[in-house]
Amino acid sequence: MRAAGLKPGLESIPTSRRTKRRFALLMFVAALGWSGWLAHLHIAGQATPLDYLEAAATDLRMRLAGPRTPPNDVAIVAIDDAIVRREGGFPVSRATMARLIEAIATAHPRALAVDVLFLEDGRQPEADRALAAALRKLPAVLAAAAVFDEATNEGGIPVATAVHRPIPAIGAAALSGLVNLSEDAAGVPRHLPLVARTDEGVAAAFVLRTAALAARSDPVLSEGQVRIGSAVIRLDLGYHLPLRPYGPRRTIQTVSAAALLDGTVPVAALADHIVVIGATALGGSDTFATAFDPVMPGVELLATGIAHLTTGDGLVRDARVRRLDGVAAVVLAGAAVLLIALAPPLPAAILVLLLLAAWFALGAVAFSQGIWLSAALPLAAAGLPTLLCAVARQTLDRRQGLRLARSEQALRRLQPAALAERLAWDPTYLAAPLTREIPVLFIDLTGFTGQSERLGPVRTRALLKTFHDLVDETASSHKGLVVNFMGDGAMVVFGALDPDPAQAENAVRAAGDLIVRTRDWIARDPELAGAGRALDVRIGAHSGPAILSRLGSDTNQQVTATGDTVNVASRLLAVASEAKARLAVSADLLTAAGINEPGGLFDERRTASIRGRSQPIEVWLKRESAPLP
Repeated sequence: MRAAGLKPGLESIPTSRRTKRRFALLMFVAALGWSGWLAHLHIAGQATPLDYLEAAATDLRMRLAGPRTPPNDVAIVAIDDAIVRREGGFPVSRATMARLIEAIATAHPRALAVDVLFLEDGRQPEADRALAAALRKLPAVLAAAAVFDEATNEGGIPVATAVHRPIPAIGAAALSGLVNLSEDAAGVPRHLPLVARTDEGVAAAFVLRTAALAARSDPVLSEGQVRIGSAVIRLDLGYHLPLRPYGPRRTIQTVSAAALLDGTVPVAALADHIVVIGATALGGSDTFATAFDPVMPGVELLATGIAHLTTGDGLVRDARVRRLDGVAAVVLAGAAVLLIALAPPLPAAILVLLLLAAWFALGAVAFSQGIWLSAALPLAAAGLPTLLCAVARQTLDRRQGLRLARSEQALRRLQPAALAERLAWDPTYLAAPLTREIPVLFIDLTGFTGQSERLGPVRTRALLKTFHDLVDETASSHKGLVVNFMGDGAMVVFGALDPDPAQAENAVRAAGDLIVRTRDWIARDPELAGAGRALDVRIGAHSGPAILSRLGSDTNQQVTATGDTVNVASRLLAVASEAKARLAVSADLLTAAGINEPGGLFDERRTASIRGRSQPIEVWLKRESAPLP
């Protein structure tokens, strides 16, 4: 005889796996699309809201790396508070500027860069001429300023709508270059554009002019880099030089202009230096916020850019680094989504956090070595898909949990409660056949077929359910297991889950209780009470070795009890019918139950021949419904 199939529980496993794989594939494709789009924008250098996050991360990494030692051959001559007080205000007169440059020229610097705009004719022409004469004594670059339309560029190169250059009387004595800086979304200067397009052609930056002048070599711009003499500097998109301040203000060697003019500081200290003149006085408008200083003078940032071009100690963020950022974003997003979709939730979340933390740590180490890897791009590329995947996974798991709960509930209804509980915690139960000595009991309602014709299908089904509930409840109370309902009959085994010393005694008591309770139920039911002896209950019970196993395919298996013991118990129903008895029990079962003298409990003993067996079997019969002890 066979128990009900295990198909509902087993089918859910491959179905769940297929659903999880499809979900993971969908999330993976979505993550690749999202991260690929962000990577494309990053590689193309387009502005996105991620720039705010990148700005904060860059400042953090800059602080973690800490201030650095600037090169010794770059110096700033500061137009500071001392000379502004001496002059009685700002700007410093051109006559004073001429004297200052004359003094610097005596030190023979490699180059002079003057971060002062001389855009209008002075009130004293002789001062303008003196300034021009001083500039001719040394290689010098003067500041020029461009006006940009932020939305306009050609291949990343900014396009200037206007350029303000020094007046001819002064500008003719030196080169000029643009002092414009490029700020990020947070207003922090991150790049120096080395070239800009103007109506007159391409204009070079102040820092590029100065570095080339100091190297006595014309700069050579090529794809993603600039060559100045033997030095090759890698550039960001549009020939932008990444800017990395060395520290707070005055980190670069700074000399007061007033001290030089007074002779307090010897001019010889500037010999063979690149000298940058610019304003550092408090209250000046030419200041910027940086990671190290909220009011960094612009002249120090220009001096920083010149130092980068002459020493190559700036940041590297070129097209190759951006492509690496893009690859990392796609890989991290794909890996994070697959982890969230396929792995257990808590370990997956921990691994994703470790992956992102590892990338940030790698970025911090690379930054300290001068490589500017993006922190915001991989975080955004992986973060949003991971969050959405986690929410979707939670929803999917909840739905699958509900389906599995319903499936388990259905399985428990198709299986005896004890068997379903055993399979829940031990799915390998009976994966291999097992031979065990067990009692087997068959119960049958005789005459029910005729009653079902009279009652009709609806009432017949209701009565059968009541009978099945009675059998299951009675068998369970005696630790029995109903392995199959067969219409108006059932098969019950004892000790099938685990060996039980009292299993035979339980089987005998269960048989007696089943007869009593079934007769009481028939007597109480108005529609069955009038059936008399035409409706009765019979039970056959036997004990012996039986094979417990699973039969069926991988997806549809049934728990089965087979063997001679099962066949004998089934045949004893016929023996009871022939003897007009309600119970036919083998002597083997009574002996196993410890009932050595059954004569006082049963009505008749007989030897019965069992079809298919060569040897007869000793059987005890009971006709009345009195309970057994």
